[in-house]
Amino acid sequence: MRIVINALSARLGGGQTYLKNLLAHLPDEPGLDILVYAPASLRLPPDERIRRKNPRWPTENPLLRGLWERLALPRVLEQERADLLFCPGGLVSTRPPAGCRTATMFRNMTPFDQRARSALPWGMQRLRNWLLEPLMLRSMAKADLTIFISDFARQVIERRIRVRNARTIPHGIAPGFRTDGRLGERPARLPPGRCVLYVSKFDSYKHHLEVMQGFARLPRELQRRHPLVLIGETDHPSAAQIEATKDTLCEPGSVHLLGPVPYAELPACYHHAEAVLFASSCENCPNILLEALASGRPVLSSSVMPMPEFGGPGIEYFSPFDPDDIARSLIRVLDDPAHARSVAAAALAQSHRYDWSESAGTTWATLAGLVAKPSA
Repeated sequence: MRIVINALSARLGGGQTYLKNLLAHLPDEPGLDILVYAPASLRLPPDERIRRKNPRWPTENPLLRGLWERLALPRVLEQERADLLFCPGGLVSTRPPAGCRTATMFRNMTPFDQRARSALPWGMQRLRNWLLEPLMLRSMAKADLTIFISDFARQVIERRIRVRNARTIPHGIAPGFRTDGRLGERPARLPPGRCVLYVSKFDSYKHHLEVMQGFARLPRELQRRHPLVLIGETDHPSAAQIEATKDTLCEPGSVHLLGPVPYAELPACYHHAEAVLFASSCENCPNILLEALASGRPVLSSSVMPMPEFGGPGIEYFSPFDPDDIARSLIRVLDDPAHARSVAAAALAQSHRYDWSESAGTTWATLAGLVAKPSA
């Protein structure tokens, strides 16, 4: 089976995590040969079945990347005698040669979430999401296979278009996050005390402001005992707003913006938290929530779908739009040890439903079945 993967749009975050774990679990398939186009920042597993190429012209710019996909990639598929073109970024801009199937994924929910789109500032980001919506719908309608990573996302798309061949395969959890509550060495970057931890880049639909406002409503003693720690890229205006107001709204010194933290350090940060919080209102398959479930700590999550699909019935939910509801959930967990233990146990049990080896195995089997399927 000869597969070409166009992963040039996987520049950060979840897209790279997905590809690393998918390629780390290759099947024992005779004749498997995988050619990957990906950004230089994506490290590929050392496997002789995986080759890497770079386009001959710059593809960092989405327009130039689209031209390469339309004009140059079809020739690559012919030369490689590819059985399958896999585009996990959600767009298929390439007309494949005869005999080559196409598969894509639906990963980016923002173009289909009107509330999240309307919160974007006017400019290129809003324009990009407006353009992506019809392009992604067209790609999923034409692809020979569309992989969805949540049932919620699949329902959103299938209400809009007819998908020719759909499969729901959620992401998994990497083994490094599964310490089941056993505490290793405490990261030096964490403040003293057992913190309330929120890991996510700053963005309007991540609701960091509402989280801080909810935290500010806690009794001052709870704020001192369990400081709020925010980990993630701070290149959004809400980060500056929190930095400017945190010591006025909250107990001084109780809110900490740590910025981005190396991925390998995140499990220890989770495991030394009193509670882990996830407040996003626009997700497809929330990797951060899945990783938090495996930490053995109490998990408090946004009640907006698809978070309940992944968090299950036993964790603590709140409205990410309502600081008062966030405060109520925090108090329930921080002030009631029995409830906190129950929530932690439910999160850990739910985490066993998600495993990267199983997710990758199902994906490769689905792709192999598509290649083996006779042409219509």
